[in-house]
Amino acid sequence: MAKLKSKYVCSECGCVSPKWMGKCPECNQWNTFIEEVDVKETGLASSSSLSILTPQKMNDISMEDEIRLSTGLNELDRVLGGGIVKGSLVLVGGDPGIGKSTLLLQLSYNVAGKDQKILYVSGEESIKQIKLRAQRMGAESENIYLLSENNMEHILTNIQNINPDLLVIDSIQTVYNPNIMSAPGSVSQVRDATGNLLRIAKGDGITVFIVGHVTKAGAIAGPRVLEHMVDTVLYFEGDSHMSYRILRAVKNRFGSTNELGIFEMTDQGLKEVINPSQMLLSGRMKGVSGSAVIASMEGTRPMLVEVQALLSYTSFGVPRRAATGADYNRVVMLMAVLEKRLGLQLQNYDAYVNVVGGIKLNEPSSDLGIIAAIASSYRDKEIDDGTVIIGEVGLAGEVRAVSHIEKRISEAYKLGFNKCIIPYNNYKNLKDDFKIKLYGVKNVEEALDIII
Repeated sequence: MAKLKSKYVCSECGCVSPKWMGKCPECNQWNTFIEEVDVKETGLASSSSLSILTPQKMNDISMEDEIRLSTGLNELDRVLGGGIVKGSLVLVGGDPGIGKSTLLLQLSYNVAGKDQKILYVSGEESIKQIKLRAQRMGAESENIYLLSENNMEHILTNIQNINPDLLVIDSIQTVYNPNIMSAPGSVSQVRDATGNLLRIAKGDGITVFIVGHVTKAGAIAGPRVLEHMVDTVLYFEGDSHMSYRILRAVKNRFGSTNELGIFEMTDQGLKEVINPSQMLLSGRMKGVSGSAVIASMEGTRPMLVEVQALLSYTSFGVPRRAATGADYNRVVMLMAVLEKRLGLQLQNYDAYVNVVGGIKLNEPSSDLGIIAAIASSYRDKEIDDGTVIIGEVGLAGEVRAVSHIEKRISEAYKLGFNKCIIPYNNYKNLKDDFKIKLYGVKNVEEALDIII
């Protein structure tokens, strides 16, 4: 006989409590406890039915070459670490309408063209809706099997019958197990569904892609254990009203988490942006103060990004500071360096810093470019259009060396820039001769004398 027992589970972190509480003691979120009915069997499975694995010595384990399957999208391959790993479990999250289903349908079509069987399971759309989108994108293939189903037991049955090479679940929050007495999308349902898919991926060698909904805060909905169980977590970012999309990995057991892919949404689906630097600089105005171009590294890819700064005189006692795409605290720190080391009176000005294109700058090599943009707006003097600025700035006003300087300089030269401001320590250690004028600077004052 099965015993029914009620419990309360936090929808954010999965904390379990025998009674309802207004505030979760684990994640400190309010009104997140949801009542669930837990079914527990009184009998235990016999130990003879369980297969016991024995430990092996590390030196006795033979390693085979990791076989990766290309997705047909170079940007997606880069973010995944070189392609799809057989038996991996990948979670794709993003805002509604951002293009998650479109990306996975294009992925399915490209993989199906390599004699691979695809099972596309949707709990939100009918098979006719998926077929209509595939016709619009030109992504029809006889190797793609479509299924509109929410019941996990029925999905597992179809997986056994078809035995696909690639499985797509859209989305994990719509799948439910009828044996668990809770609504789809709850902590218990998401944990159970992900556990079943994990066993399929690792046991049968089937690559599984899961679509996950996101909350208002931008995090993937459901328990945090969902992100811990999968091998790779991809976030699809961008404004649904704009054409460009950014795909980044926040977790990847088979590659780097620093890589970034850029796509453009078109009527025929997602199109790869081959040269993101050219795209990010396409609408740049010339002869305007407060605009600087920096060279940032996203994984192994150099990207030229425009940083804009605007300083306006404030009529209030406390000036306003705002930063979009750059760390707010770091911008405030860089402004303090300008005030202390160069004597710029910024305390009477509102300051706004913006990184064009929706790119988020996380590495410190953009410091010198941000300082140059702020100083340019303050003095109302434009920076030469052919100048790229690279360097990390310390509190003493010194310009520190950065990594991958050769790749950054080469990217600037390819896009037609003729002047590059770099740290002096990088300048003296350069081995190659570049067809671009290089300036090695030791501090901020020296750099601004050259730039402005």
